[in-house]
Amino acid sequence: MTGNVKNLYACGNTARGSFSFYESVLEGLDRLFILKGGPGTGKSTVIKKIGDEMAERGHDILFIHCPSQNGAVDGLIIENLKTAIVDGTAQGFTEPKSQVEKIYLNLSGAVDTYKLEAYQQEISQLNEQIATLYQQATDSFHDALLVHDEWEKIYISNMDFNKANEVTEEVIDLFFATNTLKKQSKIRHSYFGAATPNGAVDYIQNLTEDIQKRYFVKGRPGSGKSTMLKRLVSAADQRGFDVQVYHCGFDPNSLDMVLLPELSVAIFDSTAPHEYFPDRPTDEILDMYERTITAGTDEQYEQELKEIKGRYSAKMKEATAYLKQVEETHAELIKSYISAVDFSEVEKVKDEIQAQLNKIAQTTR
Repeated sequence: MTGNVKNLYACGNTARGSFSFYESVLEGLDRLFILKGGPGTGKSTVIKKIGDEMAERGHDILFIHCPSQNGAVDGLIIENLKTAIVDGTAQGFTEPKSQVEKIYLNLSGAVDTYKLEAYQQEISQLNEQIATLYQQATDSFHDALLVHDEWEKIYISNMDFNKANEVTEEVIDLFFATNTLKKQSKIRHSYFGAATPNGAVDYIQNLTEDIQKRYFVKGRPGSGKSTMLKRLVSAADQRGFDVQVYHCGFDPNSLDMVLLPELSVAIFDSTAPHEYFPDRPTDEILDMYERTITAGTDEQYEQELKEIKGRYSAKMKEATAYLKQVEETHAELIKSYISAVDFSEVEKVKDEIQAQLNKIAQTTR
């Protein structure tokens, strides 16, 4: 029987720069395989192959995706083995402070340093270009956030905060009633999506496919969606329920989804760029615009909103274009390394990890 495969991001290209939740995502593990090596040395390929193989053997897998290179993975967690394999050079990765067993494997041994020497100047120039382009992308995202603040301000000034509080209390009561669990909550922070070189990508459908009850939160910027989710997380924590907290890939200070595995409930911001609609009998919509914002606000500020949306969209497209250039420049960097890599040595590292995982799996049966 094939294992369950889930997908998320531990780091994001946000309006506040590269913002990471690796420490939270990797919390509670027994061991961590950390791959080192330059671009193009096969780290992502090794991780993906092992993940696919372990899933085929029936293990539940959580892939950690790369936000700056579509299709690449930066890590995986084999949940029942409490084991992860990560790219130790990945964007936003920091080694956990917890007492987890760390096993280092360096793929630089597969690189012919003599061959690579001929590309050193080119490698240096490409790294400088990547740093410049990434900063330009971050600056554009930050400009977009400032415009987004203008957008939110219109709705915040037309919000009935008492009604927003009522909605939040209704949701908390609906989910928990008087139930509490006699344990400490486990709370994991991550992203369900990211701003990538190909635009916004999300894994909402994948992450909620086994969830029995889903709430699609509709509304406008500033209509209280994130605030409600934050209060829901706090309520779950106080009652001892585990929580998967998914932050906004654009602004990590905001929340986009809360998943309560023990209740099999998910509630998420279902507006662009991750807009979905109910497709199961148990799905429900919660409209924060309808419940909390003064009727006619959209119409009253129609022209102003149109102008704001136009500026916001232009800045987001600009930022995405810079990320695309980062990806293309990184691809050139990878070419410099690939010519010097002995992939038979990379395969040996993969086999070494797989052999260790097989032993761990035998002892945990």
